[in-house]
Amino acid sequence: MTLVLTALMQQPAAPPAPPPGPPALAVGAQAPDFSIPGATRYGTLKNPVRLSDYKGKTVVLAFFFKARTRG
Repeated sequence: MTLVLTALMQQPAAPPAPPPGPPALAVGAQAPDFSIPGATRYGTLKNPVRLSDYKGKTVVLAFFFKARTRG
């Protein structure tokens, strides 16, 4: 019993929780306007792309976190 308790007391503390992000959108809710740097297979675009540029159209966002990296 003492060995188990001692082992539990020696475990490192858990890292602090990250700060909360923005609230999640409900299904069917309108997304807030935002802008991101646009990119093509040839490089980045001169002007940012805004969600409002595509108002009334279907928008699909895809994130490729390893794109343009060596990994």
